[in-house]
Amino acid sequence: MGDVINLNRYRKDKQAAERERRANEKRARFGIPKSQRNKNAAERALEARRLDGLRREDRASDRDE
Repeated sequence: MGDVINLNRYRKDKQAAERERRANEKRARFGIPKSQRNKNAAERALEARRLDGLRREDRASDRDE
């Protein structure tokens, strides 16, 4: 004779597994949290400013004017 299965529990477990699957897809799709994105953007801006500060001016264009 087969095992007794609580159909309500089976249904709820199936729905929970589906919700978890969709959540994993969304985590992969939308990636990192907003705080981490903001931190990365600030670091990129800081590095860009730092590089702009180290840039040498083109002295040939100054002589032409």
